[in-house]
Amino acid sequence: MKVGVFSAGAWGTALACACAKSGNDVIHWGYQGIFDGLPDIEKPANITRTDNMADLKTCKLWLIVTPAAFFRETTRKMREVYNEQPILICTKGMEAQTGQFMSEILAEEIPSCDHVGVLSGPQFAREVAAGVPTGSTLAGDDIIRQYGHIALSEFYLQDTTDILGTQMCGVGKNAVALISGFMTVQGRGENERALVFARAWNEIMYLAVEMGADVKTFLGLCGIGDLFLSATSPTSRNFSAGMAIARGEQIVGTVEGIFALNGLIERAKLLNVKTPVLCEMKEKMGI
Repeated sequence: MKVGVFSAGAWGTALACACAKSGNDVIHWGYQGIFDGLPDIEKPANITRTDNMADLKTCKLWLIVTPAAFFRETTRKMREVYNEQPILICTKGMEAQTGQFMSEILAEEIPSCDHVGVLSGPQFAREVAAGVPTGSTLAGDDIIRQYGHIALSEFYLQDTTDILGTQMCGVGKNAVALISGFMTVQGRGENERALVFARAWNEIMYLAVEMGADVKTFLGLCGIGDLFLSATSPTSRNFSAGMAIARGEQIVGTVEGIFALNGLIERAKLLNVKTPVLCEMKEKMGI
């Protein structure tokens, strides 16, 4: 199958490699000069790089891997060459300005897309590119899941139709990873860190259920799997950013957990869902 991957950063590069190793021909789009994601990883020969979106028009499946901060801008440009492909969202996060999920943005920018899915799980880009065994939740209808399994046959994929819950897990784990990193430095011990960790995750679960998500989604790879990976390891950007905030260090680059925490609190206010721990941690971190 011919697969189009949008975004040439580390995660986009990793997924392009995974799709290629799964036996697909991959067209990998990114702005000219930014194909530096994972430069030391050997790339399969069946990946073609381009800075022209029109080159992806004939692909059977599109993967959007662009960071949340640039998701709307990218999808708006993609609309000009869209050709009725199913679209798999591989971006975790919320739009800072609106608090919208990526699927909500995609529905606004490419409203003609009938088959939208979400890929989310415990995935460090470098390990994916290197072929380390990786599992993810694949959310969407029958068509998107069929194409997703072909594109990423090297992955262990858990199927679900719960697109909202899968996105909530990805957003929520970013926020909790940030909090966990902060508490690793500022907390008074492991007991307190575990207490805050569990209560924050519970608040996110309650909010998700109120929004219509399936609580069982939080037990899957996109839930506890990704939470374990991101909220316990300094390799996680959000965890390390939380530690940096606690130490008073300057953060360089985009930290999705900050947007996630603020967005979740605002969503909770709209639905009158109480989030005392999330609000307290936002105040303590000064974000």
